[in-house]
Amino acid sequence: MAIGTKELAPSELDMLEDQRLVDELKKAKEELFNLRFQSATGQLESHGRIRAVKRDISRIYTVIRERELGIRATPAPVEAPVKAEKKSRSRKAEAPAAGAVDTDSADAAPTEETK
Repeated sequence: MAIGTKELAPSELDMLEDQRLVDELKKAKEELFNLRFQSATGQLESHGRIRAVKRDISRIYTVIRERELGIRATPAPVEAPVKAEKKSRSRKAEAPAAGAVDTDSADAAPTEETK
């Protein structure tokens, strides 16, 4: 994806993850710095490029802020599917078995039931 083009539309920014947006922001800021440096030294050929890069930066900032406020949804992370066996095992480990003794209460003072 090129910075400063029509390809960097808000609909395309919606599909990018947060870290990728930060990376694109860094690239755009570096490009803006280089364009300003070229402009100051008289080497810049396309002055409209500065305007396009500034707009890209503001688009990225807008998407990031809207995600913070909950206005725009963050893309769901793509994860590898977990096998059903692993899920069932973890559920068994989490739930205590019937009649199991709680180890935390075993250290407590004996009650009438345990005497």
